[in-house]
Amino acid sequence: MRDPSAPRWRRRLPVPAALAAATAVVLLVNPASAVVPAAERPVELVRVADEEANVVEVLLAGTAQLDALVATGVDLDHHVTRTENGVVAHAVVTASEAAALTRAGFTLGEVLHRPADARARIAEREATIAGHAAQNREFAAATRGPVASAASDVKIIRADYYTSGTSQILSVEAKWAQGQTAADALTVERDSGPGTEIGSGGTQTISRFVDAGVYLYHRGAAPVTSRPDRVRITSPTGDVAVAQVREWLPTPGDDPEGPGYQKDFVTSYLTPTELYARIHQLAAEFPRLAEIVELPHRTNGYRRHAQAVLGAAADSRVAVDSLAWGHEGGNDISVELADPGTADTPLSVTVAGPAVRVTLGTDGAGAVTSTAAQVVAALNARAGTLVRAYTYRGSAGAGMVAPAARTPLSDGLSAPASVSRDPHPVYAIRIGKHRDGSKLGVLAYAQEHAREWVPPLVTVETAERLLRNYAHDGRTRQLLDNLDIWIAPSINPDGGHYSFYDFNSQRKNMTNHCPTTGAADFLARNSWGVDNNRNYTEYSLFDGYSGASASCTSGTYAGPSELSEPENRNLDWLASRPNIRFSMNLHSSGNYFMWSPGAYALPGRVSAPRPTLAEESAFWGASSRILAAIKRHRNMAVTPARTGPISDVLYSAAGNSGDMLWYRYGIYAWNFEVGTSFQPEWDEAHAETLEFANGLVELMRVARDFAQDRTRPRSTLAVAQSATPGMVDVTFSTSEPAAVFYTLDRAAPTYASTLYGSAGIREGGETLTVPAGSRIHWFSVDSAGNVENNYRPDGNGRNYRKGTAVLPAG
Repeated sequence: MRDPSAPRWRRRLPVPAALAAATAVVLLVNPASAVVPAAERPVELVRVADEEANVVEVLLAGTAQLDALVATGVDLDHHVTRTENGVVAHAVVTASEAAALTRAGFTLGEVLHRPADARARIAEREATIAGHAAQNREFAAATRGPVASAASDVKIIRADYYTSGTSQILSVEAKWAQGQTAADALTVERDSGPGTEIGSGGTQTISRFVDAGVYLYHRGAAPVTSRPDRVRITSPTGDVAVAQVREWLPTPGDDPEGPGYQKDFVTSYLTPTELYARIHQLAAEFPRLAEIVELPHRTNGYRRHAQAVLGAAADSRVAVDSLAWGHEGGNDISVELADPGTADTPLSVTVAGPAVRVTLGTDGAGAVTSTAAQVVAALNARAGTLVRAYTYRGSAGAGMVAPAARTPLSDGLSAPASVSRDPHPVYAIRIGKHRDGSKLGVLAYAQEHAREWVPPLVTVETAERLLRNYAHDGRTRQLLDNLDIWIAPSINPDGGHYSFYDFNSQRKNMTNHCPTTGAADFLARNSWGVDNNRNYTEYSLFDGYSGASASCTSGTYAGPSELSEPENRNLDWLASRPNIRFSMNLHSSGNYFMWSPGAYALPGRVSAPRPTLAEESAFWGASSRILAAIKRHRNMAVTPARTGPISDVLYSAAGNSGDMLWYRYGIYAWNFEVGTSFQPEWDEAHAETLEFANGLVELMRVARDFAQDRTRPRSTLAVAQSATPGMVDVTFSTSEPAAVFYTLDRAAPTYASTLYGSAGIREGGETLTVPAGSRIHWFSVDSAGNVENNYRPDGNGRNYRKGTAVLPAG
């Protein structure tokens, strides 16, 4: 382990130049072999316009075939199951892509998720929001009128008494007619049991709960000393409501959440626009504990040029793009390819406002003679201030163009006007009592992949819990008093909006890097974009590592260069905050819990550097805490088989963000893979949100404990019989995850001495075989920098540990 006071960094492993060049070719490869020469199968996966994508099983013979599947650049879910009979992966593919995979020799299994499922989730979300809004209007209408009306403008929805450990809690929910516009809290009076006066049990306040811009109700919980029988609320307008208190289920006795702990703040899926509005609202409500930070790089925007492709056969097609963005006039443009109906007519183009008319050339018999290449040239010459025309995907354009009726150009975007088409700011909420960099930093971020709708909800639920529990929960107060927490709910808002409103399977951002000689036309619009989780700096495609693609239409397109995308530069900026030591990248799906290394190079599976034994132990130790917190919600466990380094339990993912945070910045960086689907039914999404928010809050507790760790590790030496005559086997053990540095030459150990290592992947400490009687000097140091015995490992100290490699007596 390096001196904790020294800067921490990782050096990239060299990769042969030939290997790096080979990985730049995108192929459908023979699944029987992980590497096929580029000339054999130069087949690129490009989605056909308006062809829907399903999540489909791919049945694989083993890991080598999985690597071959990854090398195709196919859009993979984060779901890989290894069994004794092979490997099952989940791919997001259209019918034509599925056919291409089948032709390449891959075996497809069941269809697991269809676009109709996502459309049902959208309809469910809109109905939920509309229903709450309608209830608000009906309730407000019913309570308008003279003060003498019998109706009250406040209604108690629930009043629940329950126990939490040794604490007794009263939770109250109520609806107030003015709650949509007025921010007042409501005061709850309670009795102290049957037959007692209301007010004798004290009072508590409940706060307004707004979700996706719609007021739902007021709610809150507080400790009580006895079970109340009735509660009363007097609204700010003077109206009164009284309700009976009901018994509710007890919480588990080992629940780490204190009395009155508030949670369950998210009631529907949220678009990126709504996510940002939600954290702005929180920061405004808690200005002493939170602030909004606009990250330095705006995205390229939820916007596209208006486009059309005219013609059927590839060699006779004409592709047309507006120069203006669709929403800035491009969508008003139309193009017509007209047959003049007369002989010997020259090719010509006329422009009338946004209407472009191409009169096709004819011969002496009146037959159309204009080729696609000629029409392209004429459009660029005569209508070049409005549009750019090009032949279809590099075709020579020698085919004759068929007449086409007036065709409007379109950007293909259907989000409402409330979704900005401009370059989009990306926001994070910074939470903590001291937000000046003096406290240890924790970073949580979500929606690198646009179609993953649950992970952003986990971040918002976590932010709500941290801020709303600060005033009355001591454990939450410890977190905010001692940590500097950054939460970015949507790293990729453009892709997120596109997934909600246009193409639910969208994985990437919306930037079209395809050249006009490739798949830049309107028919490929669902294939564009950079995979933001392949565009980072460490062990990337550009370093020769596996699991990313150089094809602009691949699901794992790494972009034209490292950090080419504003979304990625934003995360790099966040990670460069010098106080950040822990992070969580939230993805879905698959129920994985992972860390670095995330990539290896082929052939030979040359891994990015593995963590040391001490670092790996720290990852596992913290992970067990976080996963236990997740399991507490509904007894759902992330399995050991899906816990560990990314490239061990999933697949190689060159240029992923976790590797950048770990290797470049020394941040203990984890990845959640939430749940079993990108867009599950709401009841399941809601449960996943709550259980993984448990885990994210537990990460904060891990970080808090790290920041306050002053305990020095202890270590022991064990000696056992060796199979080699005259030798013995030696192992070290430590009281906590800690590095051990040792010498065998009687020298004082320092940080430059030999580091005790791992016995192998997912194993414990190595066994050292040394001559019997060897003198061993060592010390241990934990990840917080605490050194055993307060030893100074500069070569001058003498209070290091000492031992002799001899078998124990008896």
